[in-house]
Amino acid sequence: MTAHKPLRILHCFRSPVGGIFRHVRDLAEEHAKAGHQVGILCDSTTGGAYEDKLFESIMPHLTLGLTRLPIRRSLGLSDISTAVKTFREVKNLQPDVLHGHGAKGGAFVRLVGSRLRVSRSCVARFYSPHGGSLHYNEKTLRGQAYFAIERLLERWTDSLVFVSDYERKTYEKKIGTPRASWRLIHNGLRENEFEPVVDDADAVDFLYIGMMRDLKGPDVFIEALRRAEQLAGRPLRGVMVGDGDDKPRYQARLDLLGLGERVRMRDAMPAREAFAMARTVVIPSRAESMPYIVLEAVAAGKPVISTEVGGIPEILGNGFAGFVPPGDIEALAAAMAHAVSDPNWLPASMPQMAEFQANFSAQTMADRMISLYRDCLDGR
Repeated sequence: MTAHKPLRILHCFRSPVGGIFRHVRDLAEEHAKAGHQVGILCDSTTGGAYEDKLFESIMPHLTLGLTRLPIRRSLGLSDISTAVKTFREVKNLQPDVLHGHGAKGGAFVRLVGSRLRVSRSCVARFYSPHGGSLHYNEKTLRGQAYFAIERLLERWTDSLVFVSDYERKTYEKKIGTPRASWRLIHNGLRENEFEPVVDDADAVDFLYIGMMRDLKGPDVFIEALRRAEQLAGRPLRGVMVGDGDDKPRYQARLDLLGLGERVRMRDAMPAREAFAMARTVVIPSRAESMPYIVLEAVAAGKPVISTEVGGIPEILGNGFAGFVPPGDIEALAAAMAHAVSDPNWLPASMPQMAEFQANFSAQTMADRMISLYRDCLDGR
Protein backbone atom coordinates (compact mmCIF):
# COMPACT_ATOMS: atom_id res chain seq x y z
CA MET A 1 0.00 0.00 0.00
CA THR A 2 1.74 3.19 -1.15
CA ALA A 3 1.60 6.31 0.98
CA HIS A 4 -0.44 8.33 -1.51
CA LYS A 5 -2.86 5.79 -2.91
CA PRO A 6 -6.50 6.82 -2.27
CA LEU A 7 -8.31 4.40 0.01
CA ARG A 8 -11.69 2.74 -0.47
CA ILE A 9 -13.38 3.12 2.94
CA LEU A 10 -16.71 1.60 3.98
CA HIS A 11 -18.33 2.55 7.29
CA CYS A 12 -20.89 0.17 8.80
CA PHE A 13 -23.23 0.99 11.70
CA ARG A 14 -26.77 0.22 12.75
CA SER A 15 -28.88 3.26 13.44
CA PRO A 16 -28.41 6.45 11.34
CA VAL A 17 -29.21 8.78 14.25
CA GLY A 18 -27.26 10.49 17.00
CA GLY A 19 -23.54 10.71 17.59
CA ILE A 20 -22.42 7.68 15.58
CA PHE A 21 -24.13 9.01 12.46
CA ARG A 22 -22.56 12.43 13.04
CA HIS A 23 -19.12 10.86 13.53
CA VAL A 24 -19.34 8.84 10.31
CA ARG A 25 -20.69 11.76 8.27
CA ASP A 26 -17.80 13.98 9.34
CA LEU A 27 -15.22 11.30 8.57
CA ALA A 28 -16.82 10.57 5.20
CA GLU A 29 -16.89 14.23 4.21
CA GLU A 30 -13.30 14.95 5.29
CA HIS A 31 -11.92 11.79 3.70
CA ALA A 32 -13.82 12.38 0.45
CA LYS A 33 -12.37 15.89 0.28
CA ALA A 34 -8.92 14.33 0.67
CA GLY A 35 -9.52 12.15 -2.40
CA HIS A 36 -10.58 8.87 -0.81
CA GLN A 37 -13.60 6.83 -1.91
CA VAL A 38 -16.13 6.42 0.88
CA GLY A 39 -19.36 4.49 1.39
CA ILE A 40 -21.88 3.83 4.18
CA LEU A 41 -23.83 0.69 5.12
CA CYS A 42 -26.48 1.09 7.81
CA ASP A 43 -29.97 0.15 9.00
CA SER A 44 -32.97 0.85 6.79
CA THR A 45 -35.66 0.81 9.50
CA THR A 46 -34.58 3.75 11.68
CA GLY A 47 -34.23 7.45 11.06
CA GLY A 48 -36.74 9.99 9.80
CA ALA A 49 -37.11 13.14 7.72
CA TYR A 50 -34.24 14.86 9.50
CA GLU A 51 -31.86 11.96 8.88
CA ASP A 52 -33.02 11.73 5.26
CA LYS A 53 -31.95 15.34 4.75
CA LEU A 54 -28.57 14.56 6.29
CA PHE A 55 -28.12 11.66 3.89
CA GLU A 56 -28.99 13.95 0.98
CA SER A 57 -26.31 16.39 2.08
CA ILE A 58 -23.61 13.74 2.27
CA MET A 59 -24.49 11.70 -0.81
CA PRO A 60 -22.17 13.72 -3.10
CA HIS A 61 -19.27 12.50 -0.93
CA LEU A 62 -20.24 8.81 -1.05
CA THR A 63 -18.58 7.48 -4.19
CA LEU A 64 -19.04 3.95 -2.84
CA GLY A 65 -22.71 4.71 -2.29
CA LEU A 66 -25.22 4.28 0.51
CA THR A 67 -26.44 0.76 1.30
CA ARG A 68 -29.33 0.29 3.73
CA LEU A 69 -30.37 -3.09 5.11
CA PRO A 70 -32.66 -4.00 8.03
CA ILE A 71 -30.41 -4.32 11.10
CA ARG A 72 -32.15 -4.95 14.43
CA ARG A 73 -30.83 -3.52 17.72
CA SER A 74 -30.86 -6.82 19.62
CA LEU A 75 -29.35 -10.15 18.61
CA GLY A 76 -31.65 -12.42 16.62
CA LEU A 77 -31.94 -14.91 13.78
CA SER A 78 -32.45 -12.03 11.34
CA ASP A 79 -28.78 -11.14 11.88
CA ILE A 80 -27.79 -14.22 9.87
CA SER A 81 -29.58 -13.11 6.70
CA THR A 82 -28.38 -9.53 7.22
CA ALA A 83 -24.79 -10.74 7.54
CA VAL A 84 -25.11 -12.70 4.28
CA LYS A 85 -26.52 -9.65 2.47
CA THR A 86 -23.82 -7.48 3.99
CA PHE A 87 -21.11 -9.83 2.74
CA ARG A 88 -22.47 -9.67 -0.80
CA GLU A 89 -22.65 -5.88 -0.77
CA VAL A 90 -19.20 -5.44 0.73
CA LYS A 91 -17.60 -7.96 -1.63
CA ASN A 92 -18.88 -6.02 -4.62
CA LEU A 93 -17.51 -2.73 -3.26
CA GLN A 94 -13.99 -4.16 -2.69
CA PRO A 95 -13.00 -1.79 0.14
CA ASP A 96 -9.50 -1.39 1.55
CA VAL A 97 -10.96 -0.39 4.91
CA LEU A 98 -14.00 -1.72 6.76
CA HIS A 99 -14.82 0.41 9.81
CA GLY A 100 -17.60 -0.76 12.09
CA HIS A 101 -19.23 1.60 14.58
CA GLY A 102 -21.28 0.39 17.53
CA ALA A 103 -21.78 -3.24 18.53
CA LYS A 104 -23.75 -4.42 15.47
CA GLY A 105 -21.66 -2.52 12.95
CA GLY A 106 -18.48 -3.80 14.58
CA ALA A 107 -19.66 -7.40 14.52
CA PHE A 108 -20.69 -7.34 10.85
CA VAL A 109 -17.46 -5.62 9.78
CA ARG A 110 -15.20 -8.11 11.52
CA LEU A 111 -17.12 -11.19 10.42
CA VAL A 112 -17.52 -10.03 6.82
CA GLY A 113 -13.98 -8.67 6.64
CA SER A 114 -12.56 -11.92 7.94
CA ARG A 115 -14.53 -13.90 5.37
CA LEU A 116 -13.13 -11.63 2.66
CA ARG A 117 -9.62 -12.21 4.00
CA VAL A 118 -10.11 -15.92 3.42
CA SER A 119 -10.57 -14.98 -0.25
CA ARG A 120 -7.18 -13.18 -0.14
CA SER A 121 -8.65 -9.70 0.22
CA CYS A 122 -6.32 -7.24 1.97
CA VAL A 123 -9.19 -5.40 3.68
CA ALA A 124 -8.41 -3.98 7.13
CA ARG A 125 -11.01 -4.29 9.91
CA PHE A 126 -11.58 -1.50 12.45
CA TYR A 127 -14.03 -1.23 15.32
CA SER A 128 -15.18 1.83 17.29
CA PRO A 129 -17.48 0.85 20.20
CA HIS A 130 -19.03 4.33 20.74
CA GLY A 131 -20.40 3.04 24.03
CA GLY A 132 -22.66 0.39 22.48
CA SER A 133 -22.36 -2.90 24.33
CA LEU A 134 -20.13 -1.18 26.91
CA HIS A 135 -23.29 0.33 28.43
CA TYR A 136 -24.33 -3.11 29.70
CA ASN A 137 -23.72 -4.10 33.31
CA GLU A 138 -20.98 -6.72 33.60
CA LYS A 139 -22.86 -8.34 36.47
CA THR A 140 -25.85 -9.33 34.29
CA LEU A 141 -26.06 -12.40 32.09
CA ARG A 142 -26.81 -10.25 29.04
CA GLY A 143 -23.80 -8.06 29.73
CA GLN A 144 -21.53 -11.07 30.19
CA ALA A 145 -22.79 -12.54 26.92
CA TYR A 146 -22.13 -9.34 24.97
CA PHE A 147 -18.68 -8.94 26.49
CA ALA A 148 -17.80 -12.54 25.65
CA ILE A 149 -18.77 -11.88 22.03
CA GLU A 150 -16.67 -8.70 22.01
CA ARG A 151 -13.70 -10.65 23.33
CA LEU A 152 -14.13 -13.30 20.66
CA LEU A 153 -14.33 -10.73 17.87
CA GLU A 154 -11.02 -9.17 18.93
CA ARG A 155 -9.14 -11.93 17.13
CA TRP A 156 -10.62 -10.66 13.85
CA THR A 157 -9.86 -7.00 14.55
CA ASP A 158 -6.93 -5.11 13.06
CA SER A 159 -7.41 -2.14 15.37
CA LEU A 160 -9.83 -0.78 17.94
CA VAL A 161 -10.55 2.95 17.83
CA PHE A 162 -11.69 4.64 21.03
CA VAL A 163 -13.25 8.12 20.92
CA SER A 164 -12.45 8.81 24.58
CA ASP A 165 -10.05 7.56 27.20
CA TYR A 166 -13.08 6.77 29.34
CA GLU A 167 -14.29 4.40 26.64
CA ARG A 168 -10.89 2.68 26.57
CA LYS A 169 -10.87 2.26 30.35
CA THR A 170 -14.44 0.91 30.31
CA TYR A 171 -13.47 -1.58 27.63
CA GLU A 172 -10.55 -2.77 29.75
CA LYS A 173 -12.74 -3.05 32.84
CA LYS A 174 -15.62 -4.95 31.25
CA ILE A 175 -13.97 -6.90 28.43
CA GLY A 176 -10.28 -6.94 29.31
CA THR A 177 -7.03 -5.42 28.12
CA PRO A 178 -7.34 -5.29 24.31
CA ARG A 179 -5.53 -8.09 22.53
CA ALA A 180 -5.81 -6.16 19.27
CA SER A 181 -3.96 -2.92 18.71
CA TRP A 182 -5.88 0.25 19.60
CA ARG A 183 -5.75 4.00 19.18
CA LEU A 184 -7.46 6.96 20.88
CA ILE A 185 -8.93 9.46 18.39
CA HIS A 186 -11.27 12.10 19.81
CA ASN A 187 -14.34 13.28 17.92
CA GLY A 188 -14.00 16.63 16.13
CA LEU A 189 -16.07 19.46 14.69
CA ARG A 190 -16.03 21.33 11.39
CA GLU A 191 -14.34 24.72 11.25
CA ASN A 192 -17.63 26.61 10.78
CA GLU A 193 -18.97 25.15 14.02
CA PHE A 194 -16.46 27.12 16.07
CA GLU A 195 -18.59 30.24 15.82
CA PRO A 196 -20.76 31.58 18.65
CA VAL A 197 -24.52 31.11 18.41
CA VAL A 198 -26.55 34.16 19.41
CA ASP A 199 -29.66 33.57 21.54
CA ASP A 200 -33.02 34.21 19.90
CA ALA A 201 -34.95 37.17 21.24
CA ASP A 202 -37.44 34.78 22.84
CA ALA A 203 -34.84 32.24 24.03
CA VAL A 204 -35.98 30.03 26.91
CA ASP A 205 -33.94 29.16 29.99
CA PHE A 206 -32.88 25.57 29.22
CA LEU A 207 -32.44 23.23 26.28
CA TYR A 208 -32.42 19.42 26.25
CA ILE A 209 -31.27 18.05 22.91
CA GLY A 210 -30.73 14.38 22.14
CA MET A 211 -32.45 11.04 21.72
CA MET A 212 -35.73 10.71 23.61
CA ARG A 213 -34.74 7.71 25.71
CA ASP A 214 -34.07 7.36 29.44
CA LEU A 215 -30.36 6.64 28.91
CA LYS A 216 -29.96 10.27 27.79
CA GLY A 217 -31.92 11.61 30.77
CA PRO A 218 -34.88 13.56 29.35
CA ASP A 219 -36.94 12.28 32.28
CA VAL A 220 -34.37 13.74 34.70
CA PHE A 221 -34.44 17.04 32.81
CA ILE A 222 -38.21 17.30 33.24
CA GLU A 223 -38.22 16.50 36.95
CA ALA A 224 -35.23 18.79 37.63
CA LEU A 225 -36.80 21.71 35.78
CA ARG A 226 -39.91 21.44 37.92
CA ARG A 227 -37.79 21.35 41.08
CA ALA A 228 -35.59 24.23 39.83
CA GLU A 229 -38.71 26.39 39.57
CA GLN A 230 -39.33 25.85 43.26
CA LEU A 231 -35.72 26.70 44.12
CA ALA A 232 -35.64 29.77 41.89
CA GLY A 233 -39.03 30.95 43.08
CA ARG A 234 -40.35 31.62 39.59
CA PRO A 235 -41.55 29.79 36.47
CA LEU A 236 -38.84 28.56 34.09
CA ARG A 237 -39.07 27.74 30.42
CA GLY A 238 -37.45 24.97 28.44
CA VAL A 239 -37.36 23.25 25.07
CA MET A 240 -36.74 19.56 24.37
CA VAL A 241 -35.40 18.67 20.91
CA GLY A 242 -35.10 15.14 19.59
CA ASP A 243 -36.86 12.00 18.39
CA GLY A 244 -37.53 8.59 19.89
CA ASP A 245 -40.26 6.10 20.76
CA ASP A 246 -40.53 7.39 24.33
CA LYS A 247 -41.30 10.96 23.30
CA PRO A 248 -45.07 10.68 24.01
CA ARG A 249 -44.29 9.47 27.52
CA TYR A 250 -42.19 12.54 28.24
CA GLN A 251 -44.89 14.81 26.85
CA ALA A 252 -47.44 13.14 29.10
CA ARG A 253 -45.19 13.76 32.11
CA LEU A 254 -44.81 17.43 31.19
CA ASP A 255 -48.57 17.76 30.95
CA LEU A 256 -49.10 16.01 34.27
CA LEU A 257 -46.67 18.36 36.02
CA GLY A 258 -48.28 21.41 34.47
CA LEU A 259 -45.18 22.19 32.39
CA GLY A 260 -46.74 21.60 29.00
CA GLU A 261 -47.08 25.29 28.17
CA ARG A 262 -43.59 26.26 29.42
CA VAL A 263 -41.61 23.36 27.94
CA ARG A 264 -41.95 22.80 24.20
CA MET A 265 -41.26 19.50 22.44
CA ARG A 266 -39.57 19.82 19.05
CA ASP A 267 -38.48 17.26 16.47
CA ALA A 268 -34.78 16.66 15.78
CA MET A 269 -33.04 19.60 14.12
CA PRO A 270 -29.47 20.84 13.56
CA ALA A 271 -27.84 21.51 16.93
CA ARG A 272 -26.92 25.11 16.16
CA GLU A 273 -30.56 25.91 15.37
CA ALA A 274 -31.58 24.42 18.69
CA PHE A 275 -28.83 26.27 20.60
CA ALA A 276 -30.31 29.62 19.61
CA MET A 277 -33.58 28.66 21.29
CA ALA A 278 -32.20 28.59 24.86
CA ARG A 279 -29.61 30.29 27.05
CA THR A 280 -28.21 27.15 28.70
CA VAL A 281 -27.76 23.58 27.41
CA VAL A 282 -28.46 20.74 29.84
CA ILE A 283 -26.88 17.30 29.29
CA PRO A 284 -28.57 14.96 31.84
CA SER A 285 -27.24 11.67 30.38
CA ARG A 286 -26.92 8.61 32.56
CA ALA A 287 -24.13 7.27 30.31
CA GLU A 288 -22.05 8.64 27.43
CA SER A 289 -18.84 7.97 25.55
CA MET A 290 -17.71 11.18 23.79
CA PRO A 291 -20.97 13.04 23.03
CA TYR A 292 -20.96 15.39 20.07
CA ILE A 293 -23.63 17.56 21.61
CA VAL A 294 -21.23 18.69 24.36
CA LEU A 295 -18.54 19.46 21.78
CA GLU A 296 -21.05 21.39 19.67
CA ALA A 297 -22.36 23.37 22.63
CA VAL A 298 -18.87 24.42 23.75
CA ALA A 299 -17.87 25.36 20.19
CA ALA A 300 -21.04 27.47 19.90
CA GLY A 301 -20.20 29.33 23.10
CA LYS A 302 -23.20 27.97 25.00
CA PRO A 303 -23.05 27.51 28.80
CA VAL A 304 -23.46 23.86 29.74
CA ILE A 305 -24.76 21.94 32.73
CA SER A 306 -23.83 18.28 32.41
CA THR A 307 -23.64 14.99 34.23
CA GLU A 308 -20.05 13.93 34.91
CA VAL A 309 -20.15 10.71 32.89
CA GLY A 310 -18.14 9.03 30.16
CA GLY A 311 -15.69 11.17 28.24
CA ILE A 312 -17.42 14.46 29.07
CA PRO A 313 -14.69 15.46 31.59
CA GLU A 314 -12.19 15.10 28.72
CA ILE A 315 -14.12 17.90 26.99
CA LEU A 316 -15.07 20.21 29.86
CA GLY A 317 -12.21 19.48 32.27
CA ASN A 318 -12.29 17.62 35.57
CA GLY A 319 -12.89 20.79 37.61
CA PHE A 320 -15.83 22.06 35.56
CA ALA A 321 -18.31 23.91 37.79
CA GLY A 322 -21.43 22.71 35.98
CA PHE A 323 -21.03 18.99 36.63
CA VAL A 324 -23.77 17.04 38.47
CA PRO A 325 -24.07 13.31 39.27
CA PRO A 326 -26.12 11.23 36.79
CA GLY A 327 -29.75 10.68 37.77
CA ASP A 328 -29.55 13.21 40.64
CA ILE A 329 -32.65 15.39 40.22
CA GLU A 330 -31.88 17.58 43.22
CA ALA A 331 -28.32 18.32 42.12
CA LEU A 332 -29.39 19.12 38.57
CA ALA A 333 -32.22 21.32 39.82
CA ALA A 334 -29.81 23.23 42.08
CA ALA A 335 -27.42 23.81 39.17
CA MET A 336 -30.26 25.01 36.94
CA ALA A 337 -31.49 27.40 39.64
CA HIS A 338 -27.91 28.68 40.12
CA ALA A 339 -27.56 29.28 36.37
CA VAL A 340 -30.66 31.50 36.19
CA SER A 341 -29.72 33.45 39.35
CA ASP A 342 -26.07 34.00 38.31
CA PRO A 343 -25.63 34.26 34.50
CA ASN A 344 -21.83 34.53 34.83
CA TRP A 345 -21.40 31.31 36.82
CA LEU A 346 -21.16 28.80 33.98
CA PRO A 347 -19.41 30.93 31.29
CA ALA A 348 -16.49 31.51 33.68
CA SER A 349 -15.88 27.75 33.88
CA MET A 350 -16.14 26.86 30.19
CA PRO A 351 -13.00 25.59 28.32
CA GLN A 352 -10.65 28.06 26.61
CA MET A 353 -11.67 28.14 22.94
CA ALA A 354 -8.21 28.13 21.31
CA GLU A 355 -7.08 24.98 23.10
CA PHE A 356 -10.47 23.35 22.68
CA GLN A 357 -10.48 23.92 18.91
CA ALA A 358 -6.96 22.53 18.55
CA ASN A 359 -7.99 19.29 20.28
CA PHE A 360 -11.42 18.71 18.76
CA SER A 361 -11.40 19.58 15.05
CA ALA A 362 -12.83 17.28 12.37
CA GLN A 363 -9.70 17.75 10.27
CA THR A 364 -7.50 16.50 13.10
CA MET A 365 -9.83 13.54 13.68
CA ALA A 366 -9.88 12.60 9.99
CA ASP A 367 -6.10 12.92 9.56
CA ARG A 368 -5.46 10.70 12.58
CA MET A 369 -7.94 8.13 11.29
CA ILE A 370 -6.31 7.94 7.85
CA SER A 371 -2.93 7.58 9.53
CA LEU A 372 -4.29 4.62 11.49
CA TYR A 373 -5.80 3.02 8.37
CA ARG A 374 -2.52 3.32 6.51
CA ASP A 375 -0.46 2.02 9.41
CA CYS A 376 -2.58 -1.15 9.54
CA LEU A 377 -2.60 -1.63 5.77
CA ASP A 378 1.15 -1.04 5.46
CA GLY A 379 1.75 -3.45 8.33
CA ARG A 380 -0.06 -6.10 6.34
